[in-house]
Amino acid sequence: MAHERLTIRTDDGVCPCEVFTPAERKGPWPAVIVYMDAGGIRPAISDISQRLANEGYLVLLPDLFYRYGPYKPFVPKEVFAGDFRRVLGPLMATTDNLKAAADTGALLAYLDKRDDMAGAKVGAVGFCMGGGMAIAAAGTWPDRFAAVASFHGGGLATDQPTSPHLLAPQIKAEIYVAAAQNDRSYPPEMAERFEAALADAGVRYRAETYPAAHGWMKPDFPVYDHEQAERGWSAMLDLFGRVLSAGR
Repeated sequence: MAHERLTIRTDDGVCPCEVFTPAERKGPWPAVIVYMDAGGIRPAISDISQRLANEGYLVLLPDLFYRYGPYKPFVPKEVFAGDFRRVLGPLMATTDNLKAAADTGALLAYLDKRDDMAGAKVGAVGFCMGGGMAIAAAGTWPDRFAAVASFHGGGLATDQPTSPHLLAPQIKAEIYVAAAQNDRSYPPEMAERFEAALADAGVRYRAETYPAAHGWMKPDFPVYDHEQAERGWSAMLDLFGRVLSAGR
């Protein structure tokens, strides 16, 4: 097992990153970029990245709040017990789907320099705000992304110019969208709009709604649902196994 900490220079600054590789498998491995949630970089998202790596992937986890500057790891159960918008809002304001997609160019350039990455195409998984970022990255770099999973992603089809659904015509990746029940950030009418955009663009996709709350995939969230999280893991690994591993 290897866990590396490094920085990658983007057009807007220097992005701290973590890289994870499998504990027991020899490379090269298909690469997956993990787009974090609003809770930022902390042990839980690092653990998720290592678990994914252990399935046979080279995993890159960038800190997309780098424009804000240094911050201490948040404990979501504490943050959500209070005014989480006051705490996380200033960090979230420093990035968006298109900024993250632009940052992805530097992330891909870094991966291309590694000799332990298998193939030229990569995968992505995003959680909460990261779900939209992962989809936007696939639409911005269509020749590089082969598979994308979004878990409880919010704002996937809005009237904002940063809305991921606007990039659907450029997407070549296969998309998996896992939504939460009663999620104000991704209500049924938005899901219908987003799926219609994918269908109209001819994007291969599968969408499911989980009987869980927004954030159910994250072990450090108060709404974590182990059973549904394991279901999500199975769906993600099936997608990456079919699409990424087959392309090695």
